[in-house]
Amino acid sequence: MSVPWWLPIRSRRGASLAGAALAGTALVAPQTLFAAGMHGANTSHIVVIGKPTSQQDPLTYLADQESYAKNGLVTWQGNVRVWQGDHALRADTITYDRNSGVLAARGHVALVEPDGTTTYADYLEFTHGMHDGIGTAIYIRMQDNAKLAGNGLRRTNGAMNDLSHAVYTACEICEKNPDAPPFWQFQAYNATQDVQHKRIEFDHAWLKMLGYPVFYFPFFSMSDPSVKRQSGFLMAGLSPHDRFLGTYFTLPYFWAIDNQQDLTVRGLVSSHTGPEITAQYRNRLNFGNISILGGVAYDTNDGTRYVNTFGNSVGATDEYGIQGYVFAKGDFSINRNWRAGANINLASSANYMRDYRVQGYGMETLNSNVYLEGFGVGSYARVDMQAYQGLNQGVISNADLPFVLPRFSYSFQGQPDALGGRLSIQTTDFDVYRSKGVSDQRGQFAAQWDRPFRNSLGQQWLLTARVDSTLYNASHLYQQPLYAQTGGSHVTGQVLPTIALKMNWPFLRTFAHGHGSQIFEPIAQIIAAPNTGNSTNRNMPNEDSLSYEFTDSTLFSLNRYLGTDRLDGGLRANVGIHQNWIWNGHSVEMLVGESIQEHITHNRIPYSGLDHHLSDPVGSLRVSPNQYVDVTARGRYNPWTHQVDYGEGLLSTGIPMLRLTAGYVYAPVTPYYYYATNYIQSGPNAPYLVKTNEVTAGFSAHWRNYHASAYSRRSLSRKEFVANGGTIGYANDCFGLDIMYIKQYTRIGGQQRNTTVMFNFTFKTIGTFGING
Repeated sequence: MSVPWWLPIRSRRGASLAGAALAGTALVAPQTLFAAGMHGANTSHIVVIGKPTSQQDPLTYLADQESYAKNGLVTWQGNVRVWQGDHALRADTITYDRNSGVLAARGHVALVEPDGTTTYADYLEFTHGMHDGIGTAIYIRMQDNAKLAGNGLRRTNGAMNDLSHAVYTACEICEKNPDAPPFWQFQAYNATQDVQHKRIEFDHAWLKMLGYPVFYFPFFSMSDPSVKRQSGFLMAGLSPHDRFLGTYFTLPYFWAIDNQQDLTVRGLVSSHTGPEITAQYRNRLNFGNISILGGVAYDTNDGTRYVNTFGNSVGATDEYGIQGYVFAKGDFSINRNWRAGANINLASSANYMRDYRVQGYGMETLNSNVYLEGFGVGSYARVDMQAYQGLNQGVISNADLPFVLPRFSYSFQGQPDALGGRLSIQTTDFDVYRSKGVSDQRGQFAAQWDRPFRNSLGQQWLLTARVDSTLYNASHLYQQPLYAQTGGSHVTGQVLPTIALKMNWPFLRTFAHGHGSQIFEPIAQIIAAPNTGNSTNRNMPNEDSLSYEFTDSTLFSLNRYLGTDRLDGGLRANVGIHQNWIWNGHSVEMLVGESIQEHITHNRIPYSGLDHHLSDPVGSLRVSPNQYVDVTARGRYNPWTHQVDYGEGLLSTGIPMLRLTAGYVYAPVTPYYYYATNYIQSGPNAPYLVKTNEVTAGFSAHWRNYHASAYSRRSLSRKEFVANGGTIGYANDCFGLDIMYIKQYTRIGGQQRNTTVMFNFTFKTIGTFGING
């Protein structure tokens, strides 16, 4: 934006200040005058330098005093402000040489760039309309509180700023001691700020912490703090030791393809195994988004065979060499009511995921699906297909996993009808295929009508009428996960009508001189349905009712199985007492109850709590005496064996600065293993009959800029730890350090990963990088 010396200058009063008047002289626009006046400047000296024939922006200035010399030197003094285009300049004194076109500013100089960046200096000298220049004692303040300073500045074409003896930081400067070094800073021989491409480059730079040098960079490049995404190398990673990788180094590169898509490529080189390259592609479309993550490596860690939980020899010797994985996800909106998508997760082997720390390692399976779903007023529909890949062969193998081809789900809830009730319907139909195990097709339909009402005694009633119907075509029922007593293929089904009436009768009283309240609420329910004998060994497929939960949370449920392949039939009644006390910041809440059933199904899942006409009592208790303590416990007690068949508790206590948590869970079995093998034929040493008896404990602490947390989980029945871990860290306005420790004792794929220690360093406006060990 050059300003030739021959441009005519006119004051607000219209008196000619130049020797000649040229056609096309432009005065400042009225809105510019108004905006300038808002700053309280002396508007009697507002002057505009008109646009030349090259269509350059005019230069507008405000000054308390002005003077003109015969040699063409114009001097403005006293709170001088100059605008040209999107640039604004302020100084104590500014001189403009009309012969050379040089604009010089001295004293408390501040230059505001179009993006909001402000440059402060003792002296700035510009030519070509503030695009080229030099300066001394430079201080640049950018977004996110980032600061760049230097002894001197050379500005080229308004796009490049070269600073000598530069320093950069995003930390706050101490107000009481401004000469003290910031928490961290880059101190370089010189730095280049590329305004056009939004990058800052440092030559011969030291990273200093609290004024002490800790790391040297011959060259370091970073994005401008105003940049949200930009192509370039990301922070490298280094791990000195890993059990499977050894010492390894990672270097990612980010490519911002355009405003809606990008690609990140990361290379990994290790000392114990072959290299790996991974890439992630992301695309945000107008109607959806796509994310594809994949990798390929040459894995030299040979897999070994081992004996799993069930005494089976598993494992493969071909899980090395060229290995890879693909995790792809896409979601697309068809219109306002329908959308479709896919989640594809595949890996060549679990050992490869373990060796290269691929996300998802540690899960039992990798799940993949494609779907189409729709939303309506009170309704929802979905069609999908699902497939699974087993990762932990110590528990499950790929041959035992199903393919769902396809599954259809639909649910609808209507508006209140003329009788005051509400109708809801639901269906879930599917085709399940297993190469080893039960294969079946199911058609299912359920309809439920609920009618709430009250009476003058304050009783709250709920009348429910429900019908469940299911039709199956199945084969190989004698295999997993059913292990039925018969085989072959056959068609079967069930229809179960159910009617229930539930009554809640809450009573309320106050105490403690009106500062406390108590709710005493008896609850009673009666459920009538045919006794279908839906026991564990019924010769009918079971895909969604693989566990039975009888606790205080399901005491009043119509069906206490998790799905509808097994249904609670027969005549039964459920009774309970719910109480709640609140006073002066204290609270106590409890629920106890039992189920009374006419029919007994002795071959139900063991330890269900329903082996007699009168069930095991269930209950829960939550005590919160103040804001510092919270205790919750729930359980089920067997009065015939005088044992607790299920129990869990959770304790949380402490102050905001320090919080302690502890938990405990107990069950006489390990429900996870029930359908992995036929427990009836496996004898008393079956994995299902191993007790679940675990305790967890942890804490979290925060003090000023420091934080710490730790957790531990131990199996009391197995007399071994399950997992331990902890974090300790520091964070302030510009820096964060976290040291994390993780120890997993669970064996996956026959092997246990070693202890992991991670160091994460976060520098504001630069990024986060970590070191794993």
